[in-house]
Amino acid sequence: MPKLKVKKAAKKRYKIIKGKKFIRRKAFKGHLLQKKSSKQKRNLSTQIIVSYSDIKSIRKMLVC
Repeated sequence: MPKLKVKKAAKKRYKIIKGKKFIRRKAFKGHLLQKKSSKQKRNLSTQIIVSYSDIKSIRKMLVC
């Protein structure tokens, strides 16, 4: 039986925290930042907890 491999893309995007939850970065902060306000860029910089409905699929990708 071969080993189960972790999806590298998911490993780079999600981090597991206490309580078997995951945190992730917000989207829309990669480029075209000139037209976005400072407030919007500051709010996009924060990390958020992944929604409950997505946790099962992320756990499957990370084999935990």
